[in-house]
Formats: sequence, C-alpha cells, structure tokens
Amino acid sequence: MKCVVATNNQHKLKEMRDIIESKLELISLGELGIDADIEENGKTFLENSLIKARAICKLTNMPTLADDTGLIVDALNGAPGVYSARYAGVEHDDKRNREKLLRELQSVEYNERTARFETVISLVFPDGHYLTAKGKVEGFILFEEQGTDGFGYDTLFYSSELKKSFGEATSEEKNSVSHRGRALRKLLELL
Repeated sequence: MKCVVATNNQHKLKEMRDIIESKLELISLGELGIDADIEENGKTFLENSLIKARAICKLTNMPTLADDTGLIVDALNGAPGVYSARYAGVEHDDKRNREKLLRELQSVEYNERTARFETVISLVFPDGHYLTAKGKVEGFILFEEQGTDGFGYDTLFYSSELKKSFGEATSEEKNSVSHRGRALRKLLELL
C-alpha cells in the first residue's frame, strides 16, 4: 500500500522507512511536490497526529501517515511534551531545545531525571477511516550530550533498555526499542 508521510522532517522520514518500508511504500511530501506547514494546535499527541494526517490526506486523497512525538520529563511536570519541537521558542531548533532542557534540569539529580519519549501514529484514509497506535520508551535525561547520531533530544536521552544514549546507538539499535518503532509496529499489526 502506498502511503504519504505528513512530515518535512527528513530524520523522521528515514526512521519510518527503515522500520516499515517493506510493509508500506512511504511517499514524502517533497516527492509529491507539497510544501505544507500544518499548525499543530492540539493539546495531545493524538490530536496533533490526526490534524496532520487529515490535512495531508484531504490534500492528496491518499492514505496518510503522521506522527506526533514528544519528550516527557517527570521533574518538569511532563514538559516539554507536545511542545518538544518548539520548546525553546523556535520550531525545530534542536540545539536550543537541548540547551533549554539542560538549564531547566541543572539542579535535578540523576535519579529524578526520569523521562520517556512518546509517539502517537495516525493513519488516515480518504474515506475518513483511521487507525492510531502509541509507542513509548523509558529512560533518563543525561547531564551532557553523549553521542553524535540521531536528532532532537537523542544525545541527552539515556535509554534504560540500550544502556546508552540514543545519540550513541546505531539506527538499528534505536529503532528496535524506540517510541516511533513501537508505534509503527503496533500500527502494522492493526493493518
């Protein structure tokens, strides 16, 4: 089945393709010549993923896959949450987002730096039918960046399962335990 991915984030697109390309043929917005900037004004990951998927599905009349992902830090009462990509005020400025996170946690001890990534994936069909799936991964926020791979908060997120930061993990390691990987695999089971 061909499916449009409602994202301009090339890192996210690559992860999705690596995880499920053999099951679904994923088409990027760029490959369709679409430059859409959809306002994510939902209050939950589910709302935001559905907003994006429905908008692009309506535009293309094709099944559309969208996700919304965020980092939830317990010591910050769940922040940055749905504002993860724009935590420092500017959309997708990963470096400034990481810097702000470290400032906010500077007086928090390691055992209180528990955090998780959550992803909600939505697949919307032109007839209005949709499927959703959620994935999460537990860990801690480090005191400084470790590793150079990944994107977003990966170099600060220590995976309890991998025993290293996502920034130190290979793509295969990260995808095997990641929030996005888990949500995509659950979605495939629903299909």
